[in-house]
Amino acid sequence: MASSFDKFQKRRLISSYFSVVLSVFLVLFLLGLLGLFIINSKRLSDNFKEDIVMTVFFKNEANDTIFKAFETEMKSGKFAKDFNFVSKERAAKEHEKTLGENFTEFLGANPLYNSYDIHLKADYVTNKGFSKMESEIRKNPMVADVVYDKQLITLVNDNVNRISMWVLIISGIFAFISILLINSSLRLSIYANRFIIKTMQMVGATKAFIRKPFVTRSIILGIIGSVLAILALIGVLVYISTNYPALDIFKDNLLTILVLLGVLVLGVLITWIGTHFATQRFLNLRTDDLY
Repeated sequence: MASSFDKFQKRRLISSYFSVVLSVFLVLFLLGLLGLFIINSKRLSDNFKEDIVMTVFFKNEANDTIFKAFETEMKSGKFAKDFNFVSKERAAKEHEKTLGENFTEFLGANPLYNSYDIHLKADYVTNKGFSKMESEIRKNPMVADVVYDKQLITLVNDNVNRISMWVLIISGIFAFISILLINSSLRLSIYANRFIIKTMQMVGATKAFIRKPFVTRSIILGIIGSVLAILALIGVLVYISTNYPALDIFKDNLLTILVLLGVLVLGVLITWIGTHFATQRFLNLRTDDLY
C-alpha cells in the first residue's frame, strides 16, 4: 500500500515539475518571439517601405549622356537607396506579357518611355520625402514625368505606427498574463508539499531553510524551460533566415543575443520570485488552514 502511495506521489510530483517546465517554456518562447519581433520590426517596416517605387520617365530625346548624369546624381544624393534603368523596349516586353498581345505591332510604334525605377531609403518614404525628391528630379528638362503611389505611402506610414503601438500594448499585457500563469503553476507544485512545509516548520526549521530547496528546484526548472525556449527561438530564427534571406534576420546579432539572454534571466527571475512568495504563503498559514 505504502509503495503504491509513494508511486502516486512520485508521479504527481513529476507531473507538477513537467507543468512548470511546460508553462515556463511556452510563455518565454512567446515572449521571446515578441522580443525578436520588436527588435526586427524597424527592419521589417523599412524593407516594406523601400519596396515602394518611384518611376521617372525620360523624354525620347534623352541620350546615354543624360542617363549617366542622372545616375551620378542619384548615387551622390541622399534619398535613393537603389535604382534600375528600364528601357522602353524592356517595358514593352513586360507590357506584352501582361496584356498577352504585341501592342507595338498594332500601334506601329513603341509609345513607352525609357525610365528609372527608384527605391528611396526608408527614412525618406514619406509624402514629404517623395515630394522633395520629385521636385528635385523635375528640374531636369529631359524628365517627362514622375509617378508614385501617394496613397500607398500614407497608408504604409499610418499602419506601421499603428502596428508598433499595438505590439507594445499587447506585449505588456501578455507579459503580465504570462507571469501570472507561471506563478500559478509554481503555486500548484508547492501546494502538493504544503504538509511537508508545515511539518518542517513545526520541528523548528527556519523559513529560509524551508524555502531554499523549493526555490532552488524552481530555478532549475525555470532554467530548463528557458533553455528549451531559447533552442526553439534559435530554430525559428534559422528557419526565417533560410526561407526569407531578404529579411537579414541575423543582422543585429547583439540584440538577438540580448533577447535570448533576457529569456534565460526572465525564466530564473520569475520562478525565483514566484516560488519565494508561494512558499511564504504556506509558511504563514495556520495548520487548520492547510485542509
